[in-house]
Amino acid sequence: MAYSESPRTAARRTRSQASWFSSVVPEIGITVYGCGPDEAALFRELAPRFGVMPAITAAAVSEANIDLASGSRCVSVGHKARITNPTVLALAEAGITYISTRSIGYNHIEVKYAESVGISVENVAYSPDSVADYTLMLMLMAVRNAKAMIRRADVHDYRLNEMRARELRDLTVGVIGTGRIGAAVMDRLRGFGCRILAHDNRPKANADYVPLDELLQRSDIVTLHAPLTADTHHLVSRERIERMKQGAFVINTGRGALLDTEALAQALESGGLAGAALDVIEGEEGIFYSDCSDKRIESRQLLRLQELPNVIISPHTAYYTDHALRDAVENSIVNCRKYESRKQQWI
Repeated sequence: MAYSESPRTAARRTRSQASWFSSVVPEIGITVYGCGPDEAALFRELAPRFGVMPAITAAAVSEANIDLASGSRCVSVGHKARITNPTVLALAEAGITYISTRSIGYNHIEVKYAESVGISVENVAYSPDSVADYTLMLMLMAVRNAKAMIRRADVHDYRLNEMRARELRDLTVGVIGTGRIGAAVMDRLRGFGCRILAHDNRPKANADYVPLDELLQRSDIVTLHAPLTADTHHLVSRERIERMKQGAFVINTGRGALLDTEALAQALESGGLAGAALDVIEGEEGIFYSDCSDKRIESRQLLRLQELPNVIISPHTAYYTDHALRDAVENSIVNCRKYESRKQQWI
């Protein structure tokens, strides 16, 4: 089932966890890197309840600001900027032994390298409803030709689209990756009455699991929720895109590199695919989360996709809700406290 904790239940859980930690581990300090104003407000509100003193900076962690973590063993980092191996090594040399990343994905950190220099890396869990809701919105926008309709209405052209839209109940949706987010997407899809296929190397949800190639060949909509690893890089490759069902749609709220972007663009331009809705894209680093309205965009693939009338692009924002952000901040604090409690037990 989807994550549906009420605000009152969340408050009780926070108080209970905070009380337990304050009785087990003395007050600790952590450095919070890459922290936006909304996250900073949450850290200042929640951290004292857990006996944590946060030192907060908007700057992403780098070799130039390692000194901000002096005296700490734990740091909390964002996912918006890549953490290079030299920076990880500098953190280790400064005495950092634990990194909590305020994200589900790890692809901005080389975890094995961090472990090799004595640093543990852990992600956070947050409400999967944030991404699941957004995924359904993108699906509906894609099959209803929303981009073309809105563009025309913006210039006062109120004619109907030349092509009729499709209803979800008439379609087969293939869900790749059935963890908490993928499962939450399937929960929502069942309410629309569509057929659902699933693929995951470790099936866990109540779903009709099929091999990946079969899912791609049978699905009218393919939605991606797998983690990005060396094994899943370009999981939907050129060869697999070419074998997809004629007129299918692709939705990606996972990670950009799950798709071969060049092959996707060619399939969209040729008409092999009917459309795509992408909240993530290869090469988004340094572009998404920045105001680029007066800058030159260097990503040829991004510009190429944005020109297509059947492609919707948003800037990696599916996770960004008040509930999910609060979860991420709180769980990053809790992860650091748990790590410190384990260290205390070992001493």
